[in-house]
Amino acid sequence: MNALNKYIILSVALVGLSACSSNNSRYSQKQDSAPEFHYGELDLEDATPRFEPYAPANFRPYTVLGNYYTPMLDAKGFEEYGQASWYGQKFHGHLTSNGETYDMFAMTAAHKTLPLPSYVKVTNLDNQKVTIVRVNDRGPFHPGRVIDLSYAAAKKLDVLSTGVANVKVEVVHIDEQGIMTVGAGKPQQPDIPPSLAKPEQTPVMIAKADTKTTLEDRVELESAAPPISASLASSVAADKKEEQIYVQVAAFSNEEAVMELSEGLARLYQVPTYAPFIDNIYRLRLGPLKSEQKAEKLIQELKSIGFDSAFPLLLPAD
Repeated sequence: MNALNKYIILSVALVGLSACSSNNSRYSQKQDSAPEFHYGELDLEDATPRFEPYAPANFRPYTVLGNYYTPMLDAKGFEEYGQASWYGQKFHGHLTSNGETYDMFAMTAAHKTLPLPSYVKVTNLDNQKVTIVRVNDRGPFHPGRVIDLSYAAAKKLDVLSTGVANVKVEVVHIDEQGIMTVGAGKPQQPDIPPSLAKPEQTPVMIAKADTKTTLEDRVELESAAPPISASLASSVAADKKEEQIYVQVAAFSNEEAVMELSEGLARLYQVPTYAPFIDNIYRLRLGPLKSEQKAEKLIQELKSIGFDSAFPLLLPAD
């Protein structure tokens, strides 16, 4: 299998249709679970509410498990009580009902009828912990459950150990003028103007060539793929401040291809990506990573999806 085919296969995998209500046969994992491995520190910062127009396509009624659901046209002032559950590894990297890629490490959630996208304040009534999440998916469809939290949101609310929790859900509504209403509360001006609040993304850095270069429509993998050696491990342990460990995935001659694959891998593995332009080739790298163990695990996963030549690199720290 050549590198271009591997790239195409991964791209298809990253956009495979997914939502809480989807047919389980679409997923390679039968039972949902927590992530098998963390590549970096988990960011548990609340989602930042801002004005976002509702997507018209998400107002369409739909049927799941014989039940008919009609999404709300406007959720301002909405509150409800019920149980929260969570979803994780099984759905990670698949599409949500809103057409976005599900990221179990982001502060998001699924709801059966709220307009998409919406922001909600979720209070765990069992321990009084609170978080704000962005609703971009449909579900849960288990009786009594009102919201399905991402793995990160469930972790912040301490729901992982119990599986479910009693919660209060309040819509955080912001209009085009920046006026915010939380649940049925009085309107208030948010601390951060919605126009300045931008969704966070995993950084993707692409190095630009200094001179104009004709790019071929093909992808080439690095021929050398040295294993992690004892000397590399000792170097990492000896001086983590002066050098950082990366994983080089592949080499590309096509800038558009490396950009798309960079964004996909950044979402899938929750690590920054970097693609310096060296000798007329874009060399796609993931990192920096915090340890040799994380690099080894990442290389194993990359090889499992077809990138057999992934290998570690030590590079000077910024």
